[in-house]
Amino acid sequence: MRLALLILLTMSAFASNSLLNRVAVDSGAISAPLFALIRVGAGAVTLAGLAFWQRRALSFSGGWRATGAVGLALYMVGFSLAYIHLDAGLGALVLFGVVQIALFGAASINGAGASLRQIISTCVAFGGLVLLLWPTETAPVQPWAVCAMVFAALGWSVYTLAGRQERDILAGSAANFILATPLVFAPALVVGFGQSPAALGIVLALVSGAVTSGLGYALWYWILPQITATFAATVQLSAPVLALIGGVLLLGEPLTVRLALGAAIVVGGIAWALPRKGT
Repeated sequence: MRLALLILLTMSAFASNSLLNRVAVDSGAISAPLFALIRVGAGAVTLAGLAFWQRRALSFSGGWRATGAVGLALYMVGFSLAYIHLDAGLGALVLFGVVQIALFGAASINGAGASLRQIISTCVAFGGLVLLLWPTETAPVQPWAVCAMVFAALGWSVYTLAGRQERDILAGSAANFILATPLVFAPALVVGFGQSPAALGIVLALVSGAVTSGLGYALWYWILPQITATFAATVQLSAPVLALIGGVLLLGEPLTVRLALGAAIVVGGIAWALPRKGT
Protein backbone atom coordinates (compact mmCIF):
# COMPACT_ATOMS: atom_id res chain seq x y z
CA MET A 1 0.00 0.00 0.00
CA ARG A 2 2.83 2.41 0.84
CA LEU A 3 4.52 1.75 -2.50
CA ALA A 4 1.21 2.21 -4.32
CA LEU A 5 0.65 5.58 -2.64
CA LEU A 6 4.18 6.72 -3.51
CA ILE A 7 3.64 5.68 -7.14
CA LEU A 8 0.39 7.68 -7.21
CA LEU A 9 2.20 10.68 -5.74
CA THR A 10 4.94 10.38 -8.37
CA MET A 11 2.46 10.06 -11.25
CA SER A 12 0.65 13.15 -9.92
CA ALA A 13 3.96 15.03 -10.06
CA PHE A 14 4.50 13.86 -13.66
CA ALA A 15 1.00 15.02 -14.61
CA SER A 16 1.61 18.37 -12.89
CA ASN A 17 4.65 18.95 -15.09
CA SER A 18 2.42 18.73 -18.15
CA LEU A 19 0.00 21.26 -16.69
CA LEU A 20 2.69 23.68 -15.51
CA ASN A 21 4.56 23.55 -18.83
CA ARG A 22 1.36 23.95 -20.83
CA VAL A 23 0.17 26.97 -18.82
CA ALA A 24 3.55 28.73 -18.88
CA VAL A 25 4.44 28.19 -22.54
CA ASP A 26 0.99 28.35 -24.15
CA SER A 27 0.17 31.60 -22.36
CA GLY A 28 3.32 33.23 -23.70
CA ALA A 29 4.58 33.88 -20.16
CA ILE A 30 7.88 32.20 -21.06
CA SER A 31 9.49 30.58 -24.10
CA ALA A 32 9.82 26.80 -24.29
CA PRO A 33 13.67 26.78 -24.30
CA LEU A 34 13.88 29.09 -21.29
CA PHE A 35 11.25 27.09 -19.40
CA ALA A 36 13.27 23.92 -19.95
CA LEU A 37 16.50 25.60 -18.85
CA ILE A 38 15.03 27.09 -15.66
CA ARG A 39 13.30 23.81 -14.93
CA VAL A 40 16.43 21.66 -15.12
CA GLY A 41 18.51 24.30 -13.34
CA ALA A 42 16.04 24.57 -10.46
CA GLY A 43 15.99 20.79 -10.15
CA ALA A 44 19.79 20.70 -10.07
CA VAL A 45 20.02 23.34 -7.34
CA THR A 46 17.33 21.68 -5.20
CA LEU A 47 18.73 18.17 -5.43
CA ALA A 48 22.36 19.26 -5.03
CA GLY A 49 21.40 21.29 -1.96
CA LEU A 50 19.66 18.30 -0.40
CA ALA A 51 22.58 16.02 -1.26
CA PHE A 52 25.14 18.36 0.31
CA TRP A 53 22.90 18.84 3.36
CA GLN A 54 22.86 15.07 3.85
CA ARG A 55 26.58 14.88 3.06
CA ARG A 56 26.11 12.69 -0.01
CA ALA A 57 29.00 12.44 -2.45
CA LEU A 58 28.09 13.29 -6.04
CA SER A 59 29.55 11.06 -8.73
CA PHE A 60 29.79 12.42 -12.27
CA SER A 61 31.57 9.46 -13.87
CA GLY A 62 30.37 6.19 -15.32
CA GLY A 63 28.43 5.17 -18.40
CA TRP A 64 25.03 5.18 -16.70
CA ARG A 65 25.63 8.68 -15.37
CA ALA A 66 26.24 10.05 -18.85
CA THR A 67 23.29 8.07 -20.20
CA GLY A 68 20.97 9.40 -17.51
CA ALA A 69 22.05 13.01 -18.05
CA VAL A 70 21.66 12.85 -21.85
CA GLY A 71 18.28 11.15 -21.53
CA LEU A 72 17.09 13.78 -19.05
CA ALA A 73 18.25 16.65 -21.28
CA LEU A 74 16.55 15.17 -24.36
CA TYR A 75 13.34 14.77 -22.38
CA MET A 76 13.42 18.32 -21.00
CA VAL A 77 13.95 19.98 -24.38
CA GLY A 78 11.47 17.86 -26.34
CA PHE A 79 8.85 18.14 -23.60
CA SER A 80 8.87 21.95 -23.51
CA LEU A 81 8.88 22.34 -27.30
CA ALA A 82 5.98 19.92 -27.72
CA TYR A 83 3.73 21.84 -25.36
CA ILE A 84 3.77 24.90 -27.60
CA HIS A 85 0.98 23.19 -29.56
CA LEU A 86 -0.13 20.07 -27.64
CA ASP A 87 -2.79 20.12 -24.93
CA ALA A 88 -1.67 18.90 -21.50
CA GLY A 89 -3.61 15.64 -21.59
CA LEU A 90 -2.80 14.79 -25.20
CA GLY A 91 0.89 15.57 -24.72
CA ALA A 92 1.08 13.32 -21.68
CA LEU A 93 -0.66 10.52 -23.56
CA VAL A 94 1.87 10.69 -26.39
CA LEU A 95 4.77 10.87 -23.92
CA PHE A 96 3.90 7.90 -21.75
CA GLY A 97 2.42 5.85 -24.58
CA VAL A 98 5.78 5.90 -26.35
CA VAL A 99 7.55 5.34 -23.02
CA GLN A 100 5.52 2.19 -22.46
CA ILE A 101 6.46 0.78 -25.85
CA ALA A 102 10.14 1.70 -25.45
CA LEU A 103 10.46 0.14 -21.98
CA PHE A 104 8.63 -3.00 -23.03
CA GLY A 105 11.06 -3.32 -25.92
CA ALA A 106 14.06 -2.80 -23.62
CA ALA A 107 12.76 -5.43 -21.23
CA SER A 108 12.40 -7.92 -24.08
CA ILE A 109 15.95 -7.26 -25.28
CA ASN A 110 17.26 -7.85 -21.76
CA GLY A 111 15.52 -11.20 -21.54
CA ALA A 112 12.68 -10.02 -19.31
CA GLY A 113 10.14 -9.97 -22.08
CA ALA A 114 6.53 -9.10 -21.50
CA SER A 115 3.83 -11.76 -21.48
CA LEU A 116 1.43 -12.20 -24.36
CA ARG A 117 -1.23 -10.38 -22.35
CA GLN A 118 1.08 -7.44 -21.77
CA ILE A 119 2.04 -7.29 -25.44
CA ILE A 120 -1.62 -7.28 -26.49
CA SER A 121 -2.45 -4.67 -23.86
CA THR A 122 0.34 -2.46 -25.18
CA CYS A 123 -1.13 -2.71 -28.67
CA VAL A 124 -4.53 -1.76 -27.26
CA ALA A 125 -3.05 1.27 -25.50
CA PHE A 126 -1.19 2.24 -28.66
CA GLY A 127 -4.45 1.97 -30.59
CA GLY A 128 -5.91 4.50 -28.19
CA LEU A 129 -3.04 6.84 -28.94
CA VAL A 130 -3.59 6.46 -32.69
CA LEU A 131 -7.24 7.38 -32.20
CA LEU A 132 -6.24 10.47 -30.24
CA LEU A 133 -3.59 11.57 -32.74
CA TRP A 134 -5.53 11.02 -35.93
CA PRO A 135 -5.96 14.53 -37.33
CA THR A 136 -9.36 15.98 -38.14
CA GLU A 137 -10.54 19.38 -39.35
CA THR A 138 -11.74 20.31 -35.87
CA ALA A 139 -8.83 18.73 -33.97
CA PRO A 140 -5.63 19.13 -35.99
CA VAL A 141 -2.38 17.79 -34.58
CA GLN A 142 0.93 19.49 -35.30
CA PRO A 143 3.28 16.72 -36.57
CA TRP A 144 6.43 18.47 -35.35
CA ALA A 145 4.98 18.84 -31.85
CA VAL A 146 4.20 15.12 -31.75
CA CYS A 147 7.73 14.35 -32.97
CA ALA A 148 9.17 16.57 -30.23
CA MET A 149 7.18 14.65 -27.63
CA VAL A 150 8.31 11.31 -29.11
CA PHE A 151 11.94 12.40 -28.67
CA ALA A 152 11.08 13.47 -25.12
CA ALA A 153 9.60 10.02 -24.49
CA LEU A 154 12.73 8.28 -25.77
CA GLY A 155 14.83 10.50 -23.51
CA TRP A 156 12.63 9.71 -20.52
CA SER A 157 12.84 5.97 -21.29
CA VAL A 158 16.63 6.17 -21.25
CA TYR A 159 16.54 8.16 -18.01
CA THR A 160 14.24 5.56 -16.43
CA LEU A 161 16.47 2.65 -17.44
CA ALA A 162 19.52 4.45 -16.08
CA GLY A 163 17.70 4.98 -12.79
CA ARG A 164 17.51 1.25 -12.18
CA GLN A 165 21.30 1.26 -11.80
CA GLU A 166 21.45 3.99 -9.15
CA ARG A 167 22.80 3.09 -5.71
CA ASP A 168 22.42 6.52 -4.11
CA ILE A 169 19.10 7.88 -5.37
CA LEU A 170 19.44 11.47 -4.18
CA ALA A 171 23.07 11.93 -5.20
CA GLY A 172 22.50 10.23 -8.55
CA SER A 173 19.47 12.39 -9.34
CA ALA A 174 21.39 15.54 -8.39
CA ALA A 175 24.33 14.58 -10.62
CA ASN A 176 22.00 13.87 -13.55
CA PHE A 177 20.33 17.27 -13.26
CA ILE A 178 23.66 19.10 -12.92
CA LEU A 179 25.11 17.41 -16.01
CA ALA A 180 21.89 17.89 -17.97
CA THR A 181 21.81 21.66 -17.37
CA PRO A 182 24.52 22.61 -19.91
CA LEU A 183 23.06 20.08 -22.36
CA VAL A 184 19.73 21.91 -22.18
CA PHE A 185 21.43 25.32 -22.33
CA ALA A 186 23.23 24.57 -25.62
CA PRO A 187 20.14 24.07 -27.85
CA ALA A 188 18.34 26.89 -26.02
CA LEU A 189 21.22 29.19 -26.91
CA VAL A 190 20.99 28.17 -30.57
CA VAL A 191 17.20 28.50 -30.82
CA GLY A 192 17.02 31.62 -28.68
CA PHE A 193 15.23 32.43 -25.44
CA GLY A 194 12.49 34.56 -26.96
CA GLN A 195 11.12 37.71 -25.37
CA SER A 196 11.62 38.57 -21.71
CA PRO A 197 9.67 36.11 -19.55
CA ALA A 198 6.82 37.16 -17.27
CA ALA A 199 7.01 36.52 -13.54
CA LEU A 200 4.35 33.81 -13.85
CA GLY A 201 6.41 31.87 -16.38
CA ILE A 202 9.51 31.97 -14.17
CA VAL A 203 7.58 30.88 -11.07
CA LEU A 204 5.93 27.97 -12.89
CA ALA A 205 9.30 26.85 -14.29
CA LEU A 206 10.88 26.99 -10.82
CA VAL A 207 8.04 24.96 -9.27
CA SER A 208 8.21 22.43 -12.08
CA GLY A 209 11.98 22.11 -11.69
CA ALA A 210 12.41 22.12 -7.92
CA VAL A 211 9.28 20.24 -6.83
CA THR A 212 7.47 18.18 -9.46
CA SER A 213 10.67 17.36 -11.40
CA GLY A 214 13.58 17.38 -8.95
CA LEU A 215 11.86 15.82 -5.95
CA GLY A 216 9.43 13.86 -8.12
CA TYR A 217 12.18 12.24 -10.18
CA ALA A 218 14.23 11.43 -7.09
CA LEU A 219 11.20 9.62 -5.70
CA TRP A 220 10.78 7.81 -9.04
CA TYR A 221 14.41 6.66 -8.90
CA TRP A 222 13.72 5.29 -5.41
CA ILE A 223 10.69 3.37 -6.68
CA LEU A 224 12.28 1.92 -9.84
CA PRO A 225 14.45 -0.81 -8.24
CA GLN A 226 11.36 -2.14 -6.48
CA ILE A 227 9.31 -2.77 -9.63
CA THR A 228 9.93 -4.43 -12.98
CA ALA A 229 10.72 -2.46 -16.12
CA THR A 230 7.47 -3.57 -17.77
CA PHE A 231 5.41 -2.52 -14.76
CA ALA A 232 7.27 0.80 -14.65
CA ALA A 233 6.31 1.32 -18.28
CA THR A 234 2.67 0.44 -17.70
CA VAL A 235 2.05 2.39 -14.51
CA GLN A 236 3.31 5.60 -16.11
CA LEU A 237 0.29 5.63 -18.40
CA SER A 238 -1.75 6.72 -15.39
CA ALA A 239 -0.04 10.14 -15.61
CA PRO A 240 -1.80 11.12 -18.87
CA VAL A 241 -5.18 10.42 -17.33
CA LEU A 242 -4.34 12.70 -14.39
CA ALA A 243 -3.04 15.34 -16.80
CA LEU A 244 -6.16 15.01 -18.94
CA ILE A 245 -8.41 15.53 -15.93
CA GLY A 246 -6.31 18.47 -14.78
CA GLY A 247 -6.34 20.01 -18.26
CA VAL A 248 -10.12 19.84 -18.45
CA LEU A 249 -10.79 21.04 -14.89
CA LEU A 250 -8.03 23.63 -14.49
CA LEU A 251 -7.13 24.80 -17.99
CA GLY A 252 -10.52 24.58 -19.66
CA GLU A 253 -9.26 22.20 -22.35
CA PRO A 254 -12.14 20.62 -24.29
CA LEU A 255 -13.27 17.10 -23.43
CA THR A 256 -14.36 15.60 -26.72
CA VAL A 257 -15.87 12.19 -27.32
CA ARG A 258 -12.77 11.12 -29.23
CA LEU A 259 -10.48 12.22 -26.41
CA ALA A 260 -12.56 10.43 -23.79
CA LEU A 261 -12.74 7.27 -25.88
CA GLY A 262 -9.02 7.30 -26.64
CA ALA A 263 -8.17 7.84 -22.97
CA ALA A 264 -10.51 5.01 -21.98
CA ILE A 265 -8.78 2.65 -24.42
CA VAL A 266 -5.36 3.64 -23.06
CA VAL A 267 -6.50 3.12 -19.47
CA GLY A 268 -8.02 -0.23 -20.44
CA GLY A 269 -4.68 -1.27 -21.88
CA ILE A 270 -2.99 -0.32 -18.61
CA ALA A 271 -5.46 -2.28 -16.50
CA TRP A 272 -5.05 -5.35 -18.67
CA ALA A 273 -1.25 -5.19 -18.43
CA LEU A 274 -1.12 -4.95 -14.64
CA PRO A 275 0.38 -8.02 -12.91
CA ARG A 276 -2.10 -10.60 -11.72
CA LYS A 277 -1.73 -12.54 -8.49
CA GLY A 278 0.20 -15.71 -9.07
CA THR A 279 1.76 -14.42 -12.32
